[in-house]
Amino acid sequence: MLTDHSINVVVQAALDEDAPWGDLTSAVLIPEDAIATARLEAREPGVFSGGAVFAAAFALTDSRIEVRQFVADGERFDTGATLAEVTGPARGILQAERIGLNFVQRMSGIATLTARYVAETAGTHARIVDTRKTTPGLRALERAAVRDGGGHNHRFSLSDTVMAKDNHLAVLAAGPLSLTEALLEVRARLSHTTHFEVEVDRLDQIDEVLAAGIDTIMLDNFSLDDLRAGVTQVAGRAIVEASGGVSLATVRDIAASGVDVISVGALTHSVHSLDLGLDIAIRVNGTPAGFAPAP
Repeated sequence: MLTDHSINVVVQAALDEDAPWGDLTSAVLIPEDAIATARLEAREPGVFSGGAVFAAAFALTDSRIEVRQFVADGERFDTGATLAEVTGPARGILQAERIGLNFVQRMSGIATLTARYVAETAGTHARIVDTRKTTPGLRALERAAVRDGGGHNHRFSLSDTVMAKDNHLAVLAAGPLSLTEALLEVRARLSHTTHFEVEVDRLDQIDEVLAAGIDTIMLDNFSLDDLRAGVTQVAGRAIVEASGGVSLATVRDIAASGVDVISVGALTHSVHSLDLGLDIAIRVNGTPAGFAPAP
């Protein structure tokens, strides 16, 4: 999902937003022949994500800029670690640095938080997945970060999977067919390759859904007791997904209920961007000017 093309489209849009007519400050303050080296430093520990996105910010600004990545996507690092080094024309580095930082800080924040959820479920068979609660336009990047943190992706878009949620079921309930009949009618129109998921919010809905041969049943905002009861009721006849009320404090108990999948909106919708810094040294005519934190 995360291709060079998709990265370049997103990064170029961000660069155009940040410097639509160039970087006025660097143009008037920084000599044209100045060369800079910038080090991406970790100010807190975490899991790295977004190396290619970070590099694209500089390459799209000035193709002469080179980026060396010292930590791989998905790799853990400690405070003080040097994650990457950027070398090239100083004006270009200064123009691109904020966009590069914004992306890599957010993606590393997502990867780090995901890794914490995954660690909490160790020893269970539950997999941590994201949701569509992503930043508009940044879904491919944010979902790549979830994978870097050891998590998995839910459906990428509305076009990928049939997923009947509470509002869909409310519309179906107003019709002449029972829930099972309505779902069977939908199933008959689908390709055999199309995954079908249905959300339920009560235990008494499960048998009706199972009777339609649904692939995944989402148990939405169930108590722990009801999650355990739901898993027993499904008895392996469908994938069981838990959703709602998931936090680092609750995810271990949810995983222990026996569910197969736990979807966590917080991975992307309320994540803390990791504290990473870009320290820059500029050389003019071969004379070094020392390292200083980027603005």
